[in-house]
Amino acid sequence: MAPGTPERPPRPPRLRPERRRRSDVVAAVALTVALIGTAVVLWATGDAANTTSQPAAEPIAPPPAATQVPTALTEAWRAPSGATVAPVVAGPAVVTADGGLVVGRDAVTGEERWRYERNRPLCAVAAGFPRADDGRGRVLALYAEDSEWCSELTALRPGTGERAGASNPDVHPGTRLLASGSSVVATGTDYLEVMRSDLVKTLEYGAVPVPVQVDEQPRPGCAHASTALGSDRLGIVERCPDEASDRLTLVATDGEDGFEKPAVDFSVPLPGRGAVVVAVAADRVAVAVPGPPRLLVYDHAGQLTGEHPLDAPESDLTDPPGGAAPTTTSDGRVTWWTGSRTIALDERDLVPLWTVPDALGPAAPYADALVVPVPEGLRVLEPVSGTVLFTIPVARPPGPVVPATIGDVLLEQRGGDVVALRPF
Repeated sequence: MAPGTPERPPRPPRLRPERRRRSDVVAAVALTVALIGTAVVLWATGDAANTTSQPAAEPIAPPPAATQVPTALTEAWRAPSGATVAPVVAGPAVVTADGGLVVGRDAVTGEERWRYERNRPLCAVAAGFPRADDGRGRVLALYAEDSEWCSELTALRPGTGERAGASNPDVHPGTRLLASGSSVVATGTDYLEVMRSDLVKTLEYGAVPVPVQVDEQPRPGCAHASTALGSDRLGIVERCPDEASDRLTLVATDGEDGFEKPAVDFSVPLPGRGAVVVAVAADRVAVAVPGPPRLLVYDHAGQLTGEHPLDAPESDLTDPPGGAAPTTTSDGRVTWWTGSRTIALDERDLVPLWTVPDALGPAAPYADALVVPVPEGLRVLEPVSGTVLFTIPVARPPGPVVPATIGDVLLEQRGGDVVALRPF
């Protein structure tokens, strides 16, 4: 060894390889097979394996705008849509939903442009968050986890059908998705949830399935007879077993103390039972009560600001299906279908403006007018006064009709079908 060269450390003794017994090899192989099998089962039963997503190759083009109300319409197409209660118009698409399938369609032709399907039934489908995605909004598809829970919510981009988010609410079948501004509520007879546009929960109200904190809910034992959503407030008619009358409660959709503790603006008893909350405005909430039928308007402090008679039979004031009164909003007016009448309310103060008798559903805007479904077709109204201009004949089976429009296409939800009508 040359001078100055560091000594090489001694080489460690060579260890004899450990002898593996046959039983060790068999156990290792069995463990590997079990892990692979578990992974295969998880993949086969997971969401990805049971989901078909076929986005559009190119975004759907919107239909031409309606420049005037036609005197005649013809059926352009129809499609099954048993999972919707009203035609779903989101961005440039008309969306139909049936079974576990959600389809984005060209409004003019009805051609399928994208689809999203899962191997479980839909609980509800609606449009929401109109300011999202450069004003195109979202399609919200809520799927059932089992026979008792609707717990898988997916947001889709309406132009292409691409996934844009997901969440897991805990509501029961029969729920409705009501959207307003940047909020959506999943209704329920004893529990409801509000989510914002990123599908993060901002409010839970009622009998919370798995409460993290106890004693945060004001009336968990009360039934929710009806619900209406405003831009940042939720109106609820509650029916409590220990109270002789219904009560109207107004809650913030996004509480300062978190979603577990509702921020209640007010909760006041109503005169008797059978109330239906109709609409929530920026500083007003309207509720219809029987005996005789009238509309009570409250401010957001719970003070009664107006009482207006309703030209509707008392039999119309029943708990609405899904806990939501059929309403539409356009051009400063809320139109409410009572079950036999369509009543227009001023969108700001919720004062009744005019009434259409013998109506089959709420109104929809078309060009510079409103159209209301009636047994003989579509009654065309001047929006401010409610004056009848003329009636467009439409042959259809009897039953409720919920209209909507996109461009010059008029859509009708007739039971489990969506029917598209165009001028001719």
